[in-house]
Amino acid sequence: MKKIVVIATGLLALLYLLNPGAGIFELIPDNIPYIGNLDEAGAVALLLACLRYFGFDLTSFFRRDSDPNIPKR
Repeated sequence: MKKIVVIATGLLALLYLLNPGAGIFELIPDNIPYIGNLDEAGAVALLLACLRYFGFDLTSFFRRDSDPNIPKR
C-alpha cells in the first residue's frame, strides 16, 4: 500500500511539473514576487523524495567530494 501512495505522489508531482495545461492549474501564481515558484519547488522536492524511496538518489549529483579517499555511499 505504501508503494502505491509513493508512486501516486511521484506521478502527481511529475504531472504538476510538466503542467500540460500551460499554467492553467497553479497552486501559487508565478507572478507573485518571491513566493511564486514555491509550489514548483515543493513538487521537485516531492519527486526527489519519491525517487529516493525507490533507490534513485539524484541529490548525489549536487554533492562535492571533499576527500577522494572517502568511499562514496
